[in-house]
Amino acid sequence: MATRSTKRAPTRSPLQKKRQQAAIDILRVADELRRSFEAVLAPYDLTVQQYNVLRILRGAREALPTMEIANRMIEKTPGITGLIDRLEDKALVSRARGADDRRCQYCSITSKGLGLLSQLDETVDAEDERALAMLTNSQVEQLAALLEAVRGEPS
Repeated sequence: MATRSTKRAPTRSPLQKKRQQAAIDILRVADELRRSFEAVLAPYDLTVQQYNVLRILRGAREALPTMEIANRMIEKTPGITGLIDRLEDKALVSRARGADDRRCQYCSITSKGLGLLSQLDETVDAEDERALAMLTNSQVEQLAALLEAVRGEPS
């Protein structure tokens, strides 16, 4: 027969409860956003992480080392090589060995990758708008500043 523990959970202050609720809400919103963007990208046979790599490479305007791409990812992934492999298989990125260090691989977005991002830009922008449509411009600015603070970035 199981016995019930008589120990009680530590009492949390109202501020601790609010912080915990805020953290849970951030996780819930992140999950909702991820699922909505997965739905936008699925018809293009693209994952959120693959899309992120393509955006990083387009923004860089030059070839980047694989580890630099990994450092810039929104969602850190240990499988960056496999991620790049799949994009290369789709002809969306290309890789070349470094001239100075042959162990280093540099990745570039291909014209096909740029074309795919161009196709997606309007749809992704519309999804961004839809996701935050309930907020005023001022609230969006406040939210961005608060999230930067949570990440430890200067606003």
